[in-house]
Amino acid sequence: MTKPKTAKKTPARRVTTVEAEKGETEPDTMARVVVAPFMRHGFLGQAVATKAFGELPGEPNFDDFAKAIKTRAKAAAEGDLTLATEMLVAQALSLDAMFVELARRSAMNFGDYPLAAERYARLSFKAQSNSRAALEALAKLHQPREQTVRHVHVNEGGQAVIADNIHHHGGGRENAKSNGQPHATGAAGTSPTLPSQDADGQGVPIPGSEGQPAMQDARGQGQRRT
Repeated sequence: MTKPKTAKKTPARRVTTVEAEKGETEPDTMARVVVAPFMRHGFLGQAVATKAFGELPGEPNFDDFAKAIKTRAKAAAEGDLTLATEMLVAQALSLDAMFVELARRSAMNFGDYPLAAERYARLSFKAQSNSRAALEALAKLHQPREQTVRHVHVNEGGQAVIADNIHHHGGGRENAKSNGQPHATGAAGTSPTLPSQDADGQGVPIPGSEGQPAMQDARGQGQRRT
């Protein structure tokens, strides 16, 4: 005699708990959490991970994914470029792998199936272009940028002094700092002066002269036609 089968017990899902801010009602708290990107991407992260890897050790819930995403986002906001660097490198490598595979399939179809070969070639070129774009974004993220600021000072006599200051800014969090940035009120450099048309005269026209002659009445002063 066979024993009756018993239903397999499924582990109870943990319910996420969200702390309410001061003065918030429960609907306000849940609306704030749902609008924020962390919880929504936590749902997405859990769905993708479960689909790709199956049951994960410890059975992380969607709010665990949300907390992990929020932690990385906080580090990025403070200037840590580790996450952006890792993502761009991973994307560039994955896209390059796609390019190689699609290009291989295009080459295999060259003789007998030219239409399929063309479609595979187009897809491979797209993957190659996106891989290059990811590498360019990575290089731009870490490459120091150069900023040229031009100061123009007009001295007495109409002579202008132009000073070019070149400032180098490092990549990452250094670009966001405002310390040491140039200001237009700084001292002029040693660049040569630009002579005016008349060194002893006024370099800039001074308004104030005889007014323009009055315009003639367009309607005229002649006799009116009858």
